[in-house]
Amino acid sequence: MSGICPVVDVAGRRSTCGVACAGLCNDDGLAAVLAADRALLHWRAMRGLGDSGLAEHAVQETLLRAWRSCAGFDERKGTVRTWLLAIERNVMIDIARARAARPADTNWDEITELSDVRFANPDFAERLVDGLLVADLLARLPESQRAAVVEVILRDRAYQEVADDFGVPVGTVKTRVHYALRSLRSLPIGA
Repeated sequence: MSGICPVVDVAGRRSTCGVACAGLCNDDGLAAVLAADRALLHWRAMRGLGDSGLAEHAVQETLLRAWRSCAGFDERKGTVRTWLLAIERNVMIDIARARAARPADTNWDEITELSDVRFANPDFAERLVDGLLVADLLARLPESQRAAVVEVILRDRAYQEVADDFGVPVGTVKTRVHYALRSLRSLPIGA
């Protein structure tokens, strides 16, 4: 979705996003994102906030924030969907904090539940996004390093066991994992 898109800033001046645009600042780009991601955003907000009105507000605020920061999107850090999910997470935290600041609007159970949204178990969408992110990062590694990381880190197998399976010395497996993790740390990630 990259390209040059027109943007109108707060003062009403027309400018362009640039080449790193998320595509949300034009009708076609916004329609494509709505068609692809609106249901996921609403489902996730509904699950996190427990109220359809708040969920709709969270989706609208997410899209508004994404539209305003369209030029700040960096496709090297992830997809537009990952970026939107990160924005939505921040929106839901803001909503939870605002609700917790006004206890008259909520009961104590809701305040406790919503104020700890950062520490809740990740829901299906977050696990899916995390899995896609891990798969994308692993795809950037050479095959030998990727295989070593999958076996040792993700499947929690012993270095010696993996070395025996691969038919290489245990030091080779350790080296592959070391260099793979070093490469992964240097990659830009996030949304």
